[in-house]
Amino acid sequence: MEKVIEAIGSLFETTGNGKQDRIEKLPQSGSDRTYFRIYAGEQTFIATYNLNRPETRTFVYFSRHFLKAGLQVPRIFGVNDDDTLYIQQDLGTDSLLNQLEEHGHADYSYQLFQKSLAGLARLQILGDKDLNYDYCLTAKEFGRQAIMSDLLYFKYYFLDTLQLPYDKQAMLSDFEALSTYLTHTQYKYFMFRDFQSRNIIVKNDEVNFIDYQGGMKGALQYDVASMLWQAKAELSEEWKDSLLAYYMDSVDLLLEEPIDRTTFVSQYNGYVLIRLMQVMGAYGFRGLFERKAHFLASIPLALRNLKFFIENKRVGISTPEFDRVLKLVVSDEMVEKFEPIQANEETPLVIIVNSFSYRNGIPADTSDNGGGFVFDMRGILNPGRFDEYKTLSGKDKPVQDFLEQRTKMNEFLNSVWDLVDITVQEYLRRGFHHLMINFGCTGGQHRSVYAAEQTARHLRNKYKVKVEMEHTNTMNWKKA
Repeated sequence: MEKVIEAIGSLFETTGNGKQDRIEKLPQSGSDRTYFRIYAGEQTFIATYNLNRPETRTFVYFSRHFLKAGLQVPRIFGVNDDDTLYIQQDLGTDSLLNQLEEHGHADYSYQLFQKSLAGLARLQILGDKDLNYDYCLTAKEFGRQAIMSDLLYFKYYFLDTLQLPYDKQAMLSDFEALSTYLTHTQYKYFMFRDFQSRNIIVKNDEVNFIDYQGGMKGALQYDVASMLWQAKAELSEEWKDSLLAYYMDSVDLLLEEPIDRTTFVSQYNGYVLIRLMQVMGAYGFRGLFERKAHFLASIPLALRNLKFFIENKRVGISTPEFDRVLKLVVSDEMVEKFEPIQANEETPLVIIVNSFSYRNGIPADTSDNGGGFVFDMRGILNPGRFDEYKTLSGKDKPVQDFLEQRTKMNEFLNSVWDLVDITVQEYLRRGFHHLMINFGCTGGQHRSVYAAEQTARHLRNKYKVKVEMEHTNTMNWKKA
């Protein structure tokens, strides 16, 4: 990794953006790409290291083409000779999903969705003009074969992984019929392919798009279906309908003739189903195969999303075996298999989460049952060793960035949560009243505070359980 950082520094010098002060590795995302943040005076930039050279070439070409068309994508400042490294504009880290989590389903979030859909329409239609689709990573067009690939992705990585019974030949026949039906669409332009709220970055109340390197020619409906039916966003039916209408209005402004809305919406439902299948396949691969916690936790949301679609929408073509299997997939038994038990108003369990300093000892547990967990955070590099962090705590963003980017804190906490979750689920099931979880470090100010904050958030989000948190060494924190 040191050689990569050295190469980033050398490439950055050629971009004319001044001298870099430092380069920090960012937390690994769901992809195989590795990201770094470059600090240069008051400015920051993002460097991407990727051994998949065709993917780099595609992203760089698409980005430059879209920028020339005045679209909302990051600027590319430099690419190395072997296409394994490039430097781009830093748009920040606040995604549309972050904004939705912070503001809820309120007017501000709705306006950001509107801006995103208007920007999507422009990206699709204006970005399509003179675009060289030879740069596409897989197929040039999202046609029958690509649709079949998404359906088979669902089959292999979700259905077959769970060993669900079905008539394979009948299923393939249904896949063929659905693929053929959806290829006959009138409105084909640039298709983003993964247009969802994580790939929309909000900066100064405006939206920008990332991760479009998987794009190709395809139906307009696919991308809007991806966004409005993203399980994590949990958009209401009212929002979905009104935002779809807003998107169609935006498309009409860019085309010579208005779209046929009856036909458009009918095929839109078909692309919603295809997108849901692609997502279930991805969750199966990343979650069931690779055991990544985020994707496993997303499966129940995706199943509920799919269940609502099956019960309330119509695609317009008969696929009997596929329909039968989908009903099996969204059955209560299947959802419960992935759904963590959650607290309610009558749940007695209270979880106490503490940070502490080993200088003062482990907090006493005064509950009737006692016990719980104590985690020693001193194996993680201490931000308190560095002058710029000494008067901050684990609640401050610079310390959080340090721990996430320069230490193995994320891996540590994932292991902690694997252990803690087993006990929390059992305690909820058996009606226990109390559980204590303690995180200790040298001064009880940086590592343990961060771990306690993140664990409390994890427990509240996953189990909706009551969490009481205390940073027991606050009075001894070093202040400015």
